[in-house]
Amino acid sequence: MKLIIVALALVAIAAAAPAEPEPPKILRSEFEQQPEGGYVFSFETENGINRNENGELKEVLDEENKPHNVVIVRGSYTYTNSEGKPETVNYFADETGFHAEGDSIPKPARK
Repeated sequence: MKLIIVALALVAIAAAAPAEPEPPKILRSEFEQQPEGGYVFSFETENGINRNENGELKEVLDEENKPHNVVIVRGSYTYTNSEGKPETVNYFADETGFHAEGDSIPKPARK
């Protein structure tokens, strides 16, 4: 009898748990790998998220002035914020690090 009560309690808990929302469907997705190491990629979802990115191979010098290849990335993404306004972030990443700009990105305080 105790087993039946425990089983019924577990069924009730599972039924009361909120259902996970379905992830947004992907409307478009493209990826092109280039032979020299670069790439182009983009996607768009049904809830208005868009992302475009490309990578290019670049030779840079390290701290010891030895050359090596890095992938320089440039791109942007757009989404709808909680107030229903579209937000776009543009970014690039290179040997100096990751850099992003957009209305939703905090600006450093000026001295």
